Amino acid sequence: MSPAAKAEALIRHYFDMCNAGDRQGLIDCFTEDGVHYFPPGLPGAPWRGAATIADGWVRCVETLGSQWTIEKVLCAVDGREAAIEWTHWKRALGEVLRGDEWYVFNADITRICEIRAYYAAPVDKSSPVNALLGFDYAGRGYHLGPVKSGA
Repeated sequence: MSPAAKAEALIRHYFDMCNAGDRQGLIDCFTEDGVHYFPPGLPGAPWRGAATIADGWVRCVETLGSQWTIEKVLCAVDGREAAIEWTHWKRALGEVLRGDEWYVFNADITRICEIRAYYAAPVDKSSPVNALLGFDYAGRGYHLGPVKSGA
């Protein structure tokens, strides 16, 4: 199996574990220190640690009737990173949330180290910066302001 196919298989397995509300299965998808970043508004975000991430999704399944579908998957050739588009069906609330996630995997592509979730939602005009809570943009080398073309 190619590294990219291995990454996609791990993401699909992770979604299967989410939909099943399988706590141990979810824990097994992550490195022990895995982290899941979210846009502002989710209590307790970011979720840090495999058990915390698992507990969050199990709670969503139990209280919101959550189910998720994967719409698109793009994986790096080396399998170390991937991006997906998903839909979160909150059946108990009659709500649907769409978004994207960026994944980072461990060296042998057997565990997820990090997920950065981005929601398809209106911009929060009360906030001067719409960004993931707790994510170290500067430390990761992200631009902190606009740059000139070609820079």
